[in-house]
Amino acid sequence: MNRVEKLLILIPAFNEEGAVGSVVREVREVIPDVPILVLDDCSEDGTRHAAQQAGADVLPMPYHLGLGGCVQAGYKLAFELGYEYVIRVDGDGQHDPRYIPKILETLEREKCEMVIGSRFMNGGGEHSGFLRGVGIVFFRAMLRPILGKTVHDPTSGFVGVNRTALALFSKSFPLEYPEIEALVVLQRKRFRFVEVPCKMRPRRTGRTTITALRSLYYPIHVLLGVFVNILKFEGRRK
Repeated sequence: MNRVEKLLILIPAFNEEGAVGSVVREVREVIPDVPILVLDDCSEDGTRHAAQQAGADVLPMPYHLGLGGCVQAGYKLAFELGYEYVIRVDGDGQHDPRYIPKILETLEREKCEMVIGSRFMNGGGEHSGFLRGVGIVFFRAMLRPILGKTVHDPTSGFVGVNRTALALFSKSFPLEYPEIEALVVLQRKRFRFVEVPCKMRPRRTGRTTITALRSLYYPIHVLLGVFVNILKFEGRRK
C-alpha cells in the first residue's frame, strides 16, 4: 500500500445533505486519490445521495446509532480492511480538510496512537458558544491529572488514529459523546496522543444537536463515563 492507500477518511453524518457533498469534494482536492467513507447515521434527508454524488462511498447504519456508534462502525470496517490510518472529518464543514496532511504526517512522524486537530493551541481559536466554552475549560482541567498533560481541545472531533488505536476502538468505543472518554481509554492503555494546531469554521448548514439542555446533560454523562473507565483501569491493575 502506498501512503494514500494506507489512509481512510471517515465522515460521520446525520442530516448533512447541505454540507457533506462539499466536504467530500474538499477532501478530494487536498488528497485526490484518498478513500472516503461517509457514515450515514440513518439521515432523514438526502445525505446519502449527496455523499455518493460527490464521489464518496457510503456506509448506511442499520438504525440511528449516535456519533460514537457510527464512528466505531467505521473504525471496525477500516481495521478489517487493513488501513493503517484513519482521519475523521465531520460532515458539517467545520473541519478544514487542508489540515489532513498535517495530521497524517504527525501520526507517521510521532508514532503516536492519536493526533487531535486543536483550535486552541498557541492561544488561538474561538469558542462556539458560552456553554461550550465553559465545558471545554472544565474538561481541560478535569483531564489534566488523568492524562498527565494538558489537552487544549478535548471536544475536537478532528482526529486521526493509527492501526493500534483502530484495533482498540473497533472493539470498544464510547457511544454517545466519544471524544473525551476516548482519551481516557487511550490513557488506560498507555497510548500517546499529540495535538496539532488547526483552524475550524462555522458549520455550513443545519444546526448543532447540542442544545442548552444537552449542554447540561453532556458533562454529567461524560463524567460518569470517565469514572467508569478509571474504575476499570484500577480494577485491572489490582
